[in-house]
Amino acid sequence: MNVASPSPELGVPVAEYGTGLQITRVHRAPDGDLGGAGDFLWWHGPGPRRGGPLRVPARSAALVPDLGSAEGAALLATGTPYGDGLLHRAAGSASAAAWLRDPRPQAGRLVAHSLAAAARALRALHGVSLPSGPQPLPPPGVRRLREWAAGTAPLAPAAARLRRRAREMWGEGRTERLLGWADEAVRASGTGAPVVPLHGWASTGSLVPPRSRGRVVLLTGEDLGAGRRELDLGWMLGDLVELAWSSPLHRAVAESPGLLSVTDLQRVFLGAYEADGSDTDGREGGSHDAGVREDGDHGPAGPVYDPVAVGRCAVLRVVTHMRDFATYCEWSDELLDYLAFTAELIDEEGRRAVPRGVS
Repeated sequence: MNVASPSPELGVPVAEYGTGLQITRVHRAPDGDLGGAGDFLWWHGPGPRRGGPLRVPARSAALVPDLGSAEGAALLATGTPYGDGLLHRAAGSASAAAWLRDPRPQAGRLVAHSLAAAARALRALHGVSLPSGPQPLPPPGVRRLREWAAGTAPLAPAAARLRRRAREMWGEGRTERLLGWADEAVRASGTGAPVVPLHGWASTGSLVPPRSRGRVVLLTGEDLGAGRRELDLGWMLGDLVELAWSSPLHRAVAESPGLLSVTDLQRVFLGAYEADGSDTDGREGGSHDAGVREDGDHGPAGPVYDPVAVGRCAVLRVVTHMRDFATYCEWSDELLDYLAFTAELIDEEGRRAVPRGVS
């Protein structure tokens, strides 16, 4: 069965968008009630420029923990095959990325709450031990980045043009640094930096706050892999770094009373990951202001992550998004602005992704 067109059996469609890489359709579940805990079905399918169906890597899927009883953590909603895509159930019809375009203060608080829940879910996933035997591959996103930057795979015309311009604007040095960071992100570095299970695409686009009641969901599936925990953390933080640069709403946050800044949201995310606990009031669905605090880079037992590596992985995320845009959405002169922006990020090693800087 192919689901190239909307399927009536999934319920009433409420949203559809996509690129050459992936198509997303959101339906109101036919068996759900308005405001219920799992009233929406999210279908992710391959875009027209992506070969083959979307599937969850079996070795990685077995490692995803069931967080149904983990108070304060997002659910890791691993997709189930449906047609040539994956089907997820969530309590919301809009991603955190969509809520971040809403100027109302309560929207920002909802996103902050969801980021804290996502951080706890990632901490739980990263705590799962990898079994002996063949290990999961690195996430597809970082593999695409490495192939593009190194020029080791055929490229779409716009992606090839982007690579040529990157070589001109970045120089060989920045490209080599980027490739080095990509290698480090998927390789163990001593006892304090092991390879762990990774979500692979932790982002505001895959994070779904509840519409009213229910749990936050982190859509999980085809991007699962293994690498250092800093890759997942940097991926989410890089998403926020890009938002701060590209969004007029968030560039003007100082003039918008009550609107949480990107730095506030970064602190929420890292603070919840470090604490490995619950919101301030200890309840899932509690105060959406919870966690808006500055905890620094250390938990009770010392550093939980390497902030230098997190910053570098945030750069990897922004560059991967740039590369994917050129590959799946064609050329735009806006990509030249991205090349200048990513040159700055490479030079600073992504310091702006970690609120207190890179130590």
